[in-house]
Amino acid sequence: MAEWQARVFWREVTVAPAPGGHAVHLDGRPVRTPNRAPLTLPSRPLADLVAGEWAAQAGVIRPELMPATRLANSAIEKVRPARDAVVALLAGYGETDLLCYRAEGPPGLCALQAQGWDPLVDWAAALGIGLRTGTGVMPIAQPGAALDRLTDEVAAMDDFRLAAFHELVTLSGSAIIALAVVHGVRDPETAWTLSRIDEDWQAAAWGRDAEAESVAEARRQGFLFAARFHALA
Repeated sequence: MAEWQARVFWREVTVAPAPGGHAVHLDGRPVRTPNRAPLTLPSRPLADLVAGEWAAQAGVIRPELMPATRLANSAIEKVRPARDAVVALLAGYGETDLLCYRAEGPPGLCALQAQGWDPLVDWAAALGIGLRTGTGVMPIAQPGAALDRLTDEVAAMDDFRLAAFHELVTLSGSAIIALAVVHGVRDPETAWTLSRIDEDWQAAAWGRDAEAESVAEARRQGFLFAARFHALA
């Protein structure tokens, strides 16, 4: 038996003011989250982006083609009720940040890491997030003051930006790279490339695997979209 799929039932998609922001309407009725909470977007540009996803649906509803709606739902249903835990999770990346763990060799890879990552480590230190770096895989004890400052940066984001920031951090493996994107210090494409220095080095040395490349491209698209969502929120 074929799996049941929800079908498009509306003719018109509009955006209207709502308490606390903007709502997307389907034939005049506001869209809600899967758990029936109002899907209220904090900005008109973000609401327009979500509305565009609903308007683009044809025939069967395809949630995989609605990343902005998914992130908005996540902000409301996952981030908002567990905000402190989400902040702690993301700030915790400072203890194992990608940029802090350097290769012991070969020299070419070490040079690429230093060239790409050192400026971001220095920039973060200027913000008060002075993280230590080292080689190998042994844990590096990070200064408590630096982790506290990182926590402050993360906690200052609203629920929607925090949902997007979660994607930036978890996809790149680096809270510092994610912060550099949201502060405009690195554009999203450059930031993603910096997060892939190790993988790209290995691929250049040993050859590229089609399946791994496909997975990496999907993650890249997710990273770029999260940066766009954060900027519009």
